[in-house]
Amino acid sequence: MLTITPAARDYFSRLLEKQPDGTNLRLRTINSGTPAADVELTYCAAAAEQGSDQPVDCQTFVLFVDADSAAALDGAMIDFESSAMGGELSIRAPGLKGAKPDADAPLRKRVEWVLEARINPMVASHGGVVGLVEVTDERDVVLQFGGGCHGCGMVDVTLKQGIETTMKQEVPEIRQVIDATDHASGENPYY
Repeated sequence: MLTITPAARDYFSRLLEKQPDGTNLRLRTINSGTPAADVELTYCAAAAEQGSDQPVDCQTFVLFVDADSAAALDGAMIDFESSAMGGELSIRAPGLKGAKPDADAPLRKRVEWVLEARINPMVASHGGVVGLVEVTDERDVVLQFGGGCHGCGMVDVTLKQGIETTMKQEVPEIRQVIDATDHASGENPYY
């Protein structure tokens, strides 16, 4: 079941007052069940919902939930917290990204999960992305940096104090994390 707090309902109602009559909201997931999962909340013009959408009556509007997304959104909560700067909308969906791989899952799968669930959200704030090149037989993790991380002057700090530390906490049997990026060719580094 999806929960919409009264604060979120009121916030959406104020937004929808400025839209054409009959406009509602539509919620769906993208890549659910993966570490790259996300939620998309959009306006839904009158009668533009999908036939399979599940309607959620929010008193002053209807939130249409994509049928294929419903399972990943089970137990989700949509909230709005007011502040002096306006406020912040949050959508917490515990089942959205799927479960962390078991400790006995293949090493590569566990490393990929850490990259997508923990590392890439961290470096995304600087426009960066980190991809897995390989996990060697010696249990070394070889990474390729892109975006704002490609050519960044702080990449060594990010690699050792951020990525390697996090990776070893989550996957203790790895030996080290290696950067395979040619940072001299970076065109738009963060720093």
